[in-house]
Order: sequence, then structure tokens, then C-alpha cells
Amino acid sequence: MKTERTTILALLLLLISLPVYSQKTFEMDIWPDGLPNTNGTDLTKPYDDNARNYKPMITVFLPAKDKATGRAVVCCPGGAYEMLALESEGTGWAPFFNDRGIALIVLKYRMPHGFSSVPATDADEAIRITRRHAKEWNIDPHKVGIMGHSAGGHLASTVATHAVGNAKPDFQILLYPVITMDPSYTHIGSRNNLIGQKPSPEIEHYYCNEKQVRPGDPTAFIALSNDDNAVQPANGANYYLALQKAGVKASLHIYPDGGHGYGSMPSFRWHKQLEADLTDWLATLP
Repeated sequence: MKTERTTILALLLLLISLPVYSQKTFEMDIWPDGLPNTNGTDLTKPYDDNARNYKPMITVFLPAKDKATGRAVVCCPGGAYEMLALESEGTGWAPFFNDRGIALIVLKYRMPHGFSSVPATDADEAIRITRRHAKEWNIDPHKVGIMGHSAGGHLASTVATHAVGNAKPDFQILLYPVITMDPSYTHIGSRNNLIGQKPSPEIEHYYCNEKQVRPGDPTAFIALSNDDNAVQPANGANYYLALQKAGVKASLHIYPDGGHGYGSMPSFRWHKQLEADLTDWLATLP
């Protein structure tokens, strides 16, 4: 009898907990009808993450319906436009956002291999897909933002400053972002992989996102560490100043240390502060 009562109690506790952990996760090909452009390898070699020939797709993490706020974040992992840190700078953020009622859409985008428009083509479409499925995914199409880390931050800020129409995000979240292609303080690996070692002045200027900010661009949260030796802090700081000059609301958070590449990892000394700062900032959004 005691065993039966214990079993029944356990089942009741399980049923009570189900709504809290009923998030939905699935993957989606973003170009089911064929690629609109090529990086030179995506049409000639089989997709293989280990070979960094990524199939462009999204992994969607939806919060429990009773928690959903209607907000969504399309997340771009970094990796110097050479590879993708899909876990620490992508899927690792799912619990944080889902717990706050926010859908997370992690983008696996193609590497440029010198074809600079390819990553942004994939990111633009990820935003459009999110809005097309807004009703189905319980998302408000006017609350879709983009997030990026390192080179993924360059991609996110490229979309924020260059995209138009249904691909334009409503807000941007940038962690230790590459922003500029100015060789004096860019991340050289990201620059070379995106636009090559000897780009034209026009292409270099086009991807200097601190020079592309305009009034009406999406509000921004920018976070980085003072001791980042991989991507100079001036990248994020100058972008913040450009946003301010254009009258775009922005919040800049510089942590005393932590280096580069921590993403969602709890081992980052200021991880809890980063989560608190981001939570507070998200609460200010309309």
C-alpha cells in the first residue's frame, strides 16, 4: 500500500512539472527549395560539420506556451567566419531564453570562403522564417531580434544595419562582437575569411558596421570584456558610439576580465552578472 501511494505521488509530481519543462525543439532547413547563392563548396561537396561545410539550417527552441512572451532571438554563433561554436554560443543559451519565455532560434550559417554575402543571406532568411512562422510558434513578428558572438556579432550587426523589410530585426544582442573591417583594429582572421586579404575599399567600407549605422536601426545590447585580446574592445565600443550618434538606444556592458569566447558558459567569471544585465535589458524592450 505504501509503495502504491509513493508511486501515485511520484506520478502526480511528474504531471505537475510537465508544463514547466514542455519546451519544443526542432530543426528546419532554411533553403528547402535550393540555395540562392553559393560559397563555392556548398554545391560541390557534401555537407559536413566536421569539415566546416555547414548545411544552412535553424534549430528552434520554443518556450512552454504558458511562459511564452512572444519574443524571439535568432542567434548567430561565432568562429571567425571559419567555423561555428554552436554549443557555447548557440544552443547553450536555450535554457536562459526559454526560462524567460523567449524563443531561441540558433542559426547554422554557411561560411563565406570569400563570398562575403553568403552568411548574411542565411541570417536574413532565418529572420524571415521566424516571422513567417510567428503564429505557429507563438511569436510576435514585431518582437524578433538577432544575437551574435564574435564573428557572429559581425554577422548580427550586418543584418541589423543592412537588412531591409521583413529581414530587419527589432533588436540586437552582441557579445564581444567583431564590428569593423578596418585592418587597424579588426579581427584579422574574420576579415580575411569574409572579404579576403585585399578587398576593394568599397567592400571594406560596406562591412565596417560602425560606419553603416542609421537612425531607426534596432536597439542594441553590447557586452564584452576589457581584457579581450582576440577582438579589440574598440569594436563594440565604437559601434555603441555610432548608435548613440544616430539616436539609436543602446546599452554597453564592459566586464573587467573574462577574455573572449565565453558565450553561455557558467565558467565565465561574470556569467551571472551578464545574465542579470541581459535580463534587465530585455525587460525594457517594448
